[in-house]
Amino acid sequence: MREVDVAVIGAGPTGLFAAYYAGFRGLSVAVVDALPEPGGQITAMYPEKLILDVAGFPAVKGRELVANLVAQAAPYHPEYLLGTRAEKLAHLDGRPVLGLAGGEQLRCGAVVVTGGLGSFTPRPLPVADSFLGGGIVYFVPEPAALADRDVLIVGGGDSAFDWAATLQPLARSVTLVHRRERFRAHAGTVARVLSLPVRVVVNAEVTRLYGDDTVTAAEITVRGGAAETLPVDTVVAALGFTADLGPLAEWGLRLDRRHIVVDSAMATNLPRVFAAGDITEYPGKVRLIATGFGEAATAVNNAAVAIDPAAHLFPGHSSDAG
Repeated sequence: MREVDVAVIGAGPTGLFAAYYAGFRGLSVAVVDALPEPGGQITAMYPEKLILDVAGFPAVKGRELVANLVAQAAPYHPEYLLGTRAEKLAHLDGRPVLGLAGGEQLRCGAVVVTGGLGSFTPRPLPVADSFLGGGIVYFVPEPAALADRDVLIVGGGDSAFDWAATLQPLARSVTLVHRRERFRAHAGTVARVLSLPVRVVVNAEVTRLYGDDTVTAAEITVRGGAAETLPVDTVVAALGFTADLGPLAEWGLRLDRRHIVVDSAMATNLPRVFAAGDITEYPGKVRLIATGFGEAATAVNNAAVAIDPAAHLFPGHSSDAG
């Protein structure tokens, strides 16, 4: 059985910052994630999208933010167990023991769960069920691949409007279709897209796709109106995702639907198990990357005291370390 001071479950931004902060505190760290690369949903779904709400960065691409977080943690040599799923949790002599996929066991001083919203599956575009061709995507890892294309975006949330803003300078045309008149996206992002040469069609649905090997056109039907066919090379189905906690749901954690309930120390109801980031729930919770960074530091500091009661909860500022 291998041993580590802190096991971080989830290699998204919050998990990567937790790895840095645990290393800064002199703790050995293993980062476990089922995805093959660090970065979590950012790397998997929108590495080229600009992120606008991280302190100190007026705008930063997802890929760059992840690279910077990995570099920040690198001096402390965290071990990355990527492409590996944390499946079981037990306690031995008061310490957590993680059972990993493949049968390996990791005995930990503490566990910090930063798994975002768990594993995620895109919500399907209903009309795609009857279309056998390609050209339907659920996220765009390389926006440049859609240069000079006619792009149809379906959805009314943040992802739909973010893709519209990102792709508009690249694509030949961008049309956004939403089945309602009101949008779920942030008001500032909506206003920005409405100021761009993006066609926005509300109270409408995509009712048919045309093409053989790949989509060439789409039929849009406005509620109570006639159908319209427009040329389309790519359909971006930004309809959101369904989240699944997977094995975490069987660990005995106190849950509020698909979120882990924590206290002000980011402690869960299980001994030496903490959580941070989007996966957590508490009164007044705000799901931002910036919030996750602070929660990661809180979780690690309290984990350090759980591991060694003689340790200080606050070790001092990093600027004092030099």
